[in-house]
Amino acid sequence: MIVERVPCLRDNYVWVLHEPSQQLTAVVDPSESEPVISILNSKGYNLDYIFNTHHHWDHTGGNMELKAVYPQAKIIGPRADQARIPGIDQSYGEGDSFKFGPLDVKVFDTPGHTKGHITFWIPGADALFPGDTLFSLGCGRLFEGTPQQMWASLSKFVGLPDSTSVFCAHEYTQSNARFAVHIDPHNQTLAARKQEIDELRSQNLPTVPSNLGQEKAANPFLRPSDPAIRKHLGVDADAEDWVALKAIRAAKDNF
Repeated sequence: MIVERVPCLRDNYVWVLHEPSQQLTAVVDPSESEPVISILNSKGYNLDYIFNTHHHWDHTGGNMELKAVYPQAKIIGPRADQARIPGIDQSYGEGDSFKFGPLDVKVFDTPGHTKGHITFWIPGADALFPGDTLFSLGCGRLFEGTPQQMWASLSKFVGLPDSTSVFCAHEYTQSNARFAVHIDPHNQTLAARKQEIDELRSQNLPTVPSNLGQEKAANPFLRPSDPAIRKHLGVDADAEDWVALKAIRAAKDNF
């Protein structure tokens, strides 16, 4: 599977997926249509699917304009929030899967950022599309969900292979890194990752995709059980992980 990055709006990344054996193409979370159409035209791709992780306008804003240009494209989104997905044709939830050519696309319910957020995992391509649930060194704000829900969602990623590429939806990594080293200052893996990120951003280069191995080692939102992070934030050693995640998210919101 070929994945093309399409920068949109101020800091969104839209992902164009091409499956060459059956010449199928999908777009993930199209915030706007024109940049997507431009890359489709430049590559000679048609559009068969639109994957939406959640309802926010900067992830669905291009749905109907793309559907007007590519009427055969099927819009796929979360069953738990299908009423808020423009033009939705097919809805999926936890444990569901569907085919993208020969590839299986597995769906996780990942509420927290919104109540009906989903994540697409394509194990045959080692690719995860978590929308605004997981960012490189961060996670989404809790607009509609609870810390318990967000930790349950993030926990689903911890068991996936370290080699899995994380195609998140925003270029937030540098600010996330500044916060991460603030609450986890002795993590040498994180320090090295921050240096790499700062170098990339100084050249206006993207920092995503990352991979899950990097995130498990350095992303504080995947490490709420870490004693050093808990100590820094004053979270009791015996507290449940979601309690620590709540403290990490609150600290980030006020950073």
